[in-house]
Amino acid sequence: MRLRRVCVYAGSNAGADPAYREAAAALAGVLAGHGIGLVYGGGRVGLMGVLADTMLARGGEAIGVIPQALVDREVGHGGLTELRIVASMHERKAEMAELADAFVAVPGGIGTLEELIEVYTWSQLGLHEKPCGVLNVNGYYDGLVAWLDHAVTEGFLRAPHRAVLQVADTPAELLDRLSRWQPARVGKWLDLEV
Repeated sequence: MRLRRVCVYAGSNAGADPAYREAAAALAGVLAGHGIGLVYGGGRVGLMGVLADTMLARGGEAIGVIPQALVDREVGHGGLTELRIVASMHERKAEMAELADAFVAVPGGIGTLEELIEVYTWSQLGLHEKPCGVLNVNGYYDGLVAWLDHAVTEGFLRAPHRAVLQVADTPAELLDRLSRWQPARVGKWLDLEV
């Protein structure tokens, strides 16, 4: 799979562990090194800012998509390759999804998790066939991975749909998995027998 751009969901805070900042910078470095552009939420703060600043410092493309309300709060990044200003969070997510060939979450809070789970759900519904992944820095997403595996065991998530979400500890490993990922030919969840 040819990845031209990867959408990265990231915290607007940097987190307590310096490893989160280091991992976000490393991911941006790997993307830029492979000529893959970044699509993200357009902020200049937290891990979002680390991603964008690293991409730009490495000569990479950084496209931000941000609602006007957040620009008004002065959290938009002013030095991006392109900053797209939209009217709402719904428009933001749709625009980011359209621009990206894959989706990744680095550590973040409920906003990061919500964005990841929504795009992961879109995959299950057959709305796209793009890989999703998490950069599991110091086990940050272990709880999510365990819950998803439990959902498979309990019959709420099919194994092929679970396999859409790639999990890796390093940016290079995650990029490799996203690049090699092939969509499972399992029908949408609505097509399944109950």
